[in-house]
Amino acid sequence: MKPYVVAYLGALAAVPAGLRCQQPGLTSQDSAFQALNRLAYGPRPGEVTRVAAAGVMQWIDRQLSPDRIDDDVLAQRERQFTLLDYDRGDLAAMYAEAQRERRDRKQSAAQQDTTPTPTQRKGRRLAGEFADLAVVRAVLSERQLYEVMVDFWFNHFNVYLAKGADRFLTPDYVEHTIRPHAMGKFADLLIATAKSPAMLFYLDNWESVAPGATPPAATRMGVRPFFGRRPLLFAPPGDPARMDSLRPRAAARQAKGLNENYARELLELHTLGVDGGYTQQDVIAVARIFTGWSIRRPQRGGDFEFHDWAHDRGEKQVLGVTFPEGHGMDEGIRLLKMLASHPATMHHVSRQLCQRFVNDDPPDGCVDDAVAAWKRSDGDIREVLRAIFHGPDFWAPENVRAKVKSPLEFVASAARAVGAEPDTSPRLAQVVARLGEPLYLHVAPDGYPEREDAWVNSGALLDRMNAAVALAAGKLPGLTVNLDAFPSGLDTEQLIGAVDAQILGGKMTENSKRVVRNQLSDIGDPVQARALAVGLAIGGPEFQRQ
Repeated sequence: MKPYVVAYLGALAAVPAGLRCQQPGLTSQDSAFQALNRLAYGPRPGEVTRVAAAGVMQWIDRQLSPDRIDDDVLAQRERQFTLLDYDRGDLAAMYAEAQRERRDRKQSAAQQDTTPTPTQRKGRRLAGEFADLAVVRAVLSERQLYEVMVDFWFNHFNVYLAKGADRFLTPDYVEHTIRPHAMGKFADLLIATAKSPAMLFYLDNWESVAPGATPPAATRMGVRPFFGRRPLLFAPPGDPARMDSLRPRAAARQAKGLNENYARELLELHTLGVDGGYTQQDVIAVARIFTGWSIRRPQRGGDFEFHDWAHDRGEKQVLGVTFPEGHGMDEGIRLLKMLASHPATMHHVSRQLCQRFVNDDPPDGCVDDAVAAWKRSDGDIREVLRAIFHGPDFWAPENVRAKVKSPLEFVASAARAVGAEPDTSPRLAQVVARLGEPLYLHVAPDGYPEREDAWVNSGALLDRMNAAVALAAGKLPGLTVNLDAFPSGLDTEQLIGAVDAQILGGKMTENSKRVVRNQLSDIGDPVQARALAVGLAIGGPEFQRQ
């Protein structure tokens, strides 16, 4: 282990407690630093000064209207991602082709061949692009708050990329469900996620049918459409014995009743919260309401599709509200709108937003302000955020630098701190994954955690230090680094002061300065000294805070 890494480990391990001391009132520079660390993925060189001079609140209000912000630099970079040239139908066709290739290989003499097929290679390349695109957007976008909210909502409405058809459904989910609604009305976002094929597949609602329901087009064969298997409707004709052997398997695959997975997560995670006052009977009723919400086969594009034959048309009651018999898809929309405006939902989601932007243990005042804005605006996400950012808790000294960055936030903020340029390879996303946050690959529906104890341990902090030193030395995969924003040729104290001011907003502790000073003491090359000072600052305990 390198000496400077050993020297810093003690300070790094103390991150959770070491920076929670009361701070004096915020200067304009401090306020700009706070806003850029919470509403954005950290400041770029010179950005704190520019935001402070123009007015922090003006910058915040501008971020709340992302459509008015020119983002041409990012748009040009996005054109290099071929993934964005494919719509869901294209990706669905690729997925179906990959399945066909696997079936053909199993039936041929080459079944032991594990060499990826051309379609598989293409799919893996696009999957790598998908994760890297998120990091590139976080680093380069001028619409920083928007990108933060896209990440927030994906975690709130999490799906798992590696589950079957979600390999091709998740990119569409991000581009056409999460991103268009990230700063709109919560009810619209909730409805969009409920209808998303990615969510329907991930939480198995696409298979949920009223008990005893039978697909009309498959009654003679006793089959239903499904992902990942060849429909028995197309079994070779003329072999009665084979047909007889296939019928029991077809019957076994046929949907037999309710699946409560989506209903439970809708209530517990997406809306009311675990203490939202619902019962198991409410979960069952919600599952009945969403019977028939399904997906077309990949060969037909994998779009949302409502199966009237699968829907339970009986009367239901949810949270004491009656849903009369005889209704179809409309009662699902009614339920989602009811949940979006429910007081428990307002409190649950507002608390999560305050946790993301203010403190891991959000103050009651912040939550109350957010809920009041939700009521006034009928769930307008921008107005809820505005109330949080304009409220006193966001600026309270005890909440400044009170949160620890996730791996994505650390990598993006480190790149931004030195003005680094990300490339379009999957290498930078792989760095985020190695630090503990493989993007779109959180298995459970609760998404990646927000609290610091999920990210702070000595092993993780050591990995961050190594990544930071590699970044400053120009050796971190996926980034091109130019440290000209930090003058070379300065003496040790001047260099430490410059790095502290530009990267840490002047908050480097005396202990950290001493560690940097000691590590620079025997380095004669000014360029190497500058790189090491920058790397130690980014890997140090103060930079892990936001």
